[in-house]
Amino acid sequence: MDQRSTTPDIEKSAIRKVSLRLVPFVALMFFINFLDRTAISFAGPNGLTKDLGLTAAQFGFAAGIFFVGYILLEIPSNLALHKFGARRWMARIMVTWGVIALLFTWVSSVQGLYWLRFLLGVAEAGFFPGAILFLSLWVPSKHRSHVLGLFYLAQPLTTLIGAPLAALLIGADGLFGLEGWRIMFFGVAVPAIVVGVIAWFYLTDKPADAKWLTAAEREWLSNELAKEDRSKADGHGSHAGKALLDPRVWAYALIYFGLVYGLYALAFFLPTIIGGFEAQFGTKFNVFQKGLITAIPYLPAALALFFWSRHSTKHGVHNWHVGIPAFIGAVSIPCALFMQSPAATVAVVTVTACAIFAALPNFWALPSRFLTGAGAAAGIALINTFGNFGGFAAPFITGALKDATGGYQVPMFAVGGFMALSGVLVMSIRAARSSPVANPSPLSLKPQAHAK
Repeated sequence: MDQRSTTPDIEKSAIRKVSLRLVPFVALMFFINFLDRTAISFAGPNGLTKDLGLTAAQFGFAAGIFFVGYILLEIPSNLALHKFGARRWMARIMVTWGVIALLFTWVSSVQGLYWLRFLLGVAEAGFFPGAILFLSLWVPSKHRSHVLGLFYLAQPLTTLIGAPLAALLIGADGLFGLEGWRIMFFGVAVPAIVVGVIAWFYLTDKPADAKWLTAAEREWLSNELAKEDRSKADGHGSHAGKALLDPRVWAYALIYFGLVYGLYALAFFLPTIIGGFEAQFGTKFNVFQKGLITAIPYLPAALALFFWSRHSTKHGVHNWHVGIPAFIGAVSIPCALFMQSPAATVAVVTVTACAIFAALPNFWALPSRFLTGAGAAAGIALINTFGNFGGFAAPFITGALKDATGGYQVPMFAVGGFMALSGVLVMSIRAARSSPVANPSPLSLKPQAHAK
């Protein structure tokens, strides 16, 4: 049989095997990662804030200081991953953050909480951009939005599954003589250590080393990825230093900042907002019911993420695949707190969650089309680092504005403003010509001639 006639079958089987073998496991790692970093949002309104005597601003600072440690070591960690390989480095990251996350079980002061959140950020530094880089090294660009979309499903599922799980753990109040929120911290930390050890033996650094692929599949993947790397090698995308100075990287960093600001304002304060329904609407919910309500927006968000990513995979990722959701989120999040019932509030918050999660996986398909090698490691890390300033700013500014104004309306307008900024920026990049990601020509901040 002619090689050209067999190539589509080899391509299909290779991508299917990567999607089944690697994506679910890396997504599980991401699930645990996001649950550990946002566990404080479940603990806050369920005993931690009261037991440690935290104001809204102090709670926001504790949530946000995680990102200071994360930011400091993000780029060095991702370059280390590029040097030592994903298998070793991501396993090391998981075990380290799991040990630190376990220590939250016994935190007893505001200062101790600040230090542990800071150290958790240091330990987790490099995991998320490392995961994005790792998956990008396994699939060619035309399949990347599909694979990243499957990977990103772990994030809304973290709250969909994690909120009721956290509520169940918190409901075990008194077990081993510990408050419920301490038991919750213990319960979400242990899996990180276990899965981190498994990752050392399970992950494979590159297609050429994958014994679970056939020789033809290994050859096809390696050749396709090498071909893409060669097409990017004549730009700045393969050099770490040049990538860090590339204006395209900084433009995407600003866009990501706004998206992450919205993501973490929602993640850290939605449980608190739901906890305030009793005072606002006179409704009463127990801890488990609050956990279920917190989870409601994330099932539609997971579906929106899946189908929006599927559309972008079929038609090619365009800037509007990020811009439209950003604008929808910008409008919906401030509106949520002007609703007149818990159901209406949660419904509008669900629209916001759908918008944020529809935008995120498609966003990461954009910079990977001009970044490669060490440039990809540095550029993706820089984008994620700057975005994570949004992770620090969102809870801190939200808490401070809430303390200053007495409500969450003004803080949510700030969230909407940052998401609108992301929408404007992403739609302005190559506004004169919207080109799908499958096009191998480098992304530019100005109109570009069609590739020949």
